Amino acid sequence: MCGRYASTLSGEELGRYFHADEIPDVEMRPSWNIPPTADVPIVVEKRDDRARFVTTARWSLVPPFADSLTLKYPTFNARSETVTEKPTFRGSVGHQRALLPADAYFEWRTDGKVKTPHAVTSPAGELAFAGLYSWWRANPDSEWVLTATILTMAAPEPIAWLHDRTPVVLGPDDWDWWLNRDSTADQRFIDDAVTRAQPFAEALVAHEVAPLAGNGPHLLYPV
Repeated sequence: MCGRYASTLSGEELGRYFHADEIPDVEMRPSWNIPPTADVPIVVEKRDDRARFVTTARWSLVPPFADSLTLKYPTFNARSETVTEKPTFRGSVGHQRALLPADAYFEWRTDGKVKTPHAVTSPAGELAFAGLYSWWRANPDSEWVLTATILTMAAPEPIAWLHDRTPVVLGPDDWDWWLNRDSTADQRFIDDAVTRAQPFAEALVAHEVAPLAGNGPHLLYPV
């Protein structure tokens, strides 16, 4: 799973990196300690002209039918194996797919009662998590809130020693395929994403870090 991650590039930098056509005028503050429900950068595509743009979303997907923005269960991650079966996520699978940029994510290795934090990065640089998004509002007079989740998959052997789950990370060659709103996704499509992500997951590297406290580059320093 992925319950904390770092994303520090500015909107302008993300726009260039992801070849975005539009970068809305929203503030994207760098953070090395992003928790669920925080606003995070997200890359999506418009349906009408397929323009790619960078904006922000609340990290924890809330479906349109939910009564509240705060759900009783966590939705910051979605299991790729069952995402099309879950009412919370399946409405987004078809055409509301996203990329969530990250410098690294944090995972805790459990040894008995001891949990040791590690930072997970890619030798290739910036990570692009495959995700889903959904719009939610309290009532017809309220503003819409964009929410998102990160897809996870079974961790391959090189990283499974740390945790049995890892985010679905897609490479640049698959961004257009994943974001394409003209394509209607189903479980086979999601399974294909996991297959495409396998080489990137196998290349992930992890190093031990100090307990996560505060916010800053020091959170990624090896100990």
